[in-house]
Amino acid sequence: MRDSFDVLLLPGDGIGPEVIGAARSVVDAAAKHFGVEIRYEERRIGGIAIREEGEPISDETLEAAAASDAILLGAVGHPDFDRGPKRPEAGLLKLRKHLGVFANLRPVAAIPALLSASPLKKEIVEGVDILIVRELTGGAYFGEKEEGDERASDLSVYTREEVERVTRVAFEAAEGRGGRVTSVDKANVMATSRLWRSVVTDVAGDYPNVALDHVLVDAAAMMLVQNPKRFDVIVTENLFGDILSDEAAMLPGSMGMLSSASLGEPGTPGIFEPVHGSAPDIAGQNKANPYATILSAASMFRHSLGRPDVAAGIERGVSVALEAHYLTPDLGGKKTTEEVTEAVTRWVAAGEGVI
Repeated sequence: MRDSFDVLLLPGDGIGPEVIGAARSVVDAAAKHFGVEIRYEERRIGGIAIREEGEPISDETLEAAAASDAILLGAVGHPDFDRGPKRPEAGLLKLRKHLGVFANLRPVAAIPALLSASPLKKEIVEGVDILIVRELTGGAYFGEKEEGDERASDLSVYTREEVERVTRVAFEAAEGRGGRVTSVDKANVMATSRLWRSVVTDVAGDYPNVALDHVLVDAAAMMLVQNPKRFDVIVTENLFGDILSDEAAMLPGSMGMLSSASLGEPGTPGIFEPVHGSAPDIAGQNKANPYATILSAASMFRHSLGRPDVAAGIERGVSVALEAHYLTPDLGGKKTTEEVTEAVTRWVAAGEGVI
């Protein structure tokens, strides 16, 4: 079991630096408690990189990412670049492609202390525990593009290999969970989806203990708010996964609670980031919800650093803070980013007891 790691911090734009700062405080407390050494390097990505380095991500940052054990990322995006020739989001896409992180894991679980924060009825949300596995390096986001005033196109391409490898991630996850995989596609109208459905069905034969069903993406969107407990593991393509996971963020009450892990082949550094965006409207106001980034840091210890004990310690700290009603405004509370961070850090450092 290793106890020394190199972590690249990419705070990004908007509230990114605030939530990364919060996560770093918690990571430092956990590292000290568990006797782990974390060596940090911090670099730019997104709008701040365009401003100061001329590109949404530099070659030097890509090299630093590849040389690290894991990447902890804040958020990218700023309205100043909405119409510019260079977009902050391009840096994130380039980073994913460079590292080959093809599987994006987005857990969505009901949190007892936050049931009242969800816009859905308690009886619909209570007990929800879903893992969305989103393919991350194919489809329309990475296809050939044409952009003009009169015509535009985004080519969506998938290969059998791309579909198979992410499907295996979903089935292997399901074996350790509820034993059910729902594959989401649009096979009634899209050729890529028909290939997707065929490959997923083939892969399912290697996992006899896991049940598989296929659901069209529009029906899946409806089911997520009507009967989310029908889902265990959802596997889907890049565009659909992006949309559905953002929709699912409303189940626990806020996008500020959802972490994500982007993983590639064994030995590849993973990218760990909150699902939420850069929220420039509240940047610098001490209002940002840091929980998703803190939970992403826990996921980093579990998936890339091989320290599930540290991950569990951080997650316990988050649970206690939530139970003690350390809630930011998006969760219906009045606590600041700093107050939440201090509460989680204090409990993680102690390792036992309550706040």
